[in-house]
Amino acid sequence: MKKEQIHLEDWQRIIVGNNPPEFLLEVLLRSVLILLAFLIIVRLLGKRMNGQLTLTEMSVMLTLGAIVSPIMQLPDRGILLGIVILICALTFQRGLTWLDFKSKRVEEITQGKESVLIEDGVLQLDAMEAARISKQQVFAQLRSKKIYNVKKVKRMYMEACGIFSIYTEEEQNPGLSAFPDKDPEVHMLQPEADSAIVACMNCGNTIQLKGDQKPCPVCHEVEWTQAVC
Repeated sequence: MKKEQIHLEDWQRIIVGNNPPEFLLEVLLRSVLILLAFLIIVRLLGKRMNGQLTLTEMSVMLTLGAIVSPIMQLPDRGILLGIVILICALTFQRGLTWLDFKSKRVEEITQGKESVLIEDGVLQLDAMEAARISKQQVFAQLRSKKIYNVKKVKRMYMEACGIFSIYTEEEQNPGLSAFPDKDPEVHMLQPEADSAIVACMNCGNTIQLKGDQKPCPVCHEVEWTQAVC
């Protein structure tokens, strides 16, 4: 529209638009037909589209929204064109899934790889930095699974699709508390381990500290705290 055609008192343009009122019925018909086609395409994409999305699945899902919107609302866009593009998106996703199945290398490139965030009760700081995950985010995930001692964790993975998988130890070993430092009251509920056993505040590694304070053998930091059970 030209700027001289825009007026604040033009309520018909603001509410209905420049199209005739009959186009509202056409939009309704377009929406019903496209939504039906959209549901069919999403169903054919597979059950994964209903769960946690991978990178390629998220890309396809966002693309579907961009495809559907114009053909619902613009009178000069035909429905058939949108359906053809939806089918192209379906073909792309199905083809990429087939390639992922055939080639592990392609799967790693398109889907990504899992990251080991905790190994044998020790925070893997390099992996956390690469995955852009902070210690507080890791601790929050542990607390959500009712795990309050980092040493309890045998492995913690961040999967390629973004979800966390946690595998715990059977034994209860002394380790770093997963409770927030700013909540000393809840720390009092955790029994402390032997006074000689301390946990690195940076990576969670535990040692028996005798004599003078020394650097952590894992991350070389020198901040220690009393290990908890």
